Amino acid sequence: MEFDLNKLVRDNIKNLTPYSSARHEFTGKASVFLDANENAFGSPGSAASGDAAGSYNRYPDPLQWQLKFQLARIKGVPADNIFIGNGSDEVIDLAFRIFCDPGKDNVIICPPTYGMYEVSANINDVAVKKVNLTGAFQLDVNGILEAVDDRTKLLFICSPNNPTGNNMSREDVELLLNNFPGIVIIDEAYINYSRQKTFIQELTEYPNLIVMQTLSKAWGLAALRLGLCYASMDMIDLFNKVKPPYNINEASQQLGLEALQHMDTVNGWIKQTVAEKQLLQQTLEQLSFVEKIYPSDANFILVKVKDASALYEYLSAHELIVRNRSKDVHCENCLRITIGTPGENSILINLLKSYQQ
Repeated sequence: MEFDLNKLVRDNIKNLTPYSSARHEFTGKASVFLDANENAFGSPGSAASGDAAGSYNRYPDPLQWQLKFQLARIKGVPADNIFIGNGSDEVIDLAFRIFCDPGKDNVIICPPTYGMYEVSANINDVAVKKVNLTGAFQLDVNGILEAVDDRTKLLFICSPNNPTGNNMSREDVELLLNNFPGIVIIDEAYINYSRQKTFIQELTEYPNLIVMQTLSKAWGLAALRLGLCYASMDMIDLFNKVKPPYNINEASQQLGLEALQHMDTVNGWIKQTVAEKQLLQQTLEQLSFVEKIYPSDANFILVKVKDASALYEYLSAHELIVRNRSKDVHCENCLRITIGTPGENSILINLLKSYQQ
């Protein structure tokens, strides 16, 4: 099936003249910048101390090239194939704005899954078709393809999935990449914890593929809001065309760049998280009120218990917070528990044992 990106893009986006910022128009070397109406004296605090590195009076690089170059080295993809969003939520929102005509087009999501796909669709007035995961939390491939019509633009696949924690079958995902007529967005927010390899290396094979990752989870930078998007250069050009000119602030760029120098630390955290997850699973298996522990390739576990609301309230009363996912399809009486530090996990385990008594 021939893929034509141009046919999927909204007409107003094709014809859009993007905003041209001062930092877009001049990218060479200069010693005096009088082009962007910035405060030339510096930033409060940094100006008085003479700390140029901590000064934020200048606008940041609108395309975050240094951060992208470092990500390119780590991920093994060209920097031109990377878009950085203000969290993955910005990437999701931009996908709707680029590809979906409000009130006309639709997208497919596969509940239970990450809630922002539907919220962003609603904000953009785009219809949502829900094709629930199977009882084993896998993709209903036939159901997805049957739900497609001539106004279906996007398919969201979360793998490892939130809130269930499991990987989607790679064979199923590849089948959809080969047969879905629109854009397939694979959300790999938890891929660092997974035994399944990323789909980033498949970008050259599938021109309809967008892969989302993040620095919020394994990299521990949730407060910085650095969502990563990998796609064809044509797709990345569209995201850069539509995004706000300075969507990633300078502090986030610098702190993100610093964090990417510490891969050994992050890999150590990942190994420890996986080991702690196994210990928690072993404890949960021994508790009488635990009915099922779902397989997880993420940094959390979905657990089915006899009374999720009661257990949630008990833990909350002891100042320990988990997520009650009971309202999600196939998740009745299920709690989602994030893997914490060894000390935090020990507190949880002791509370669970006390609850059983």
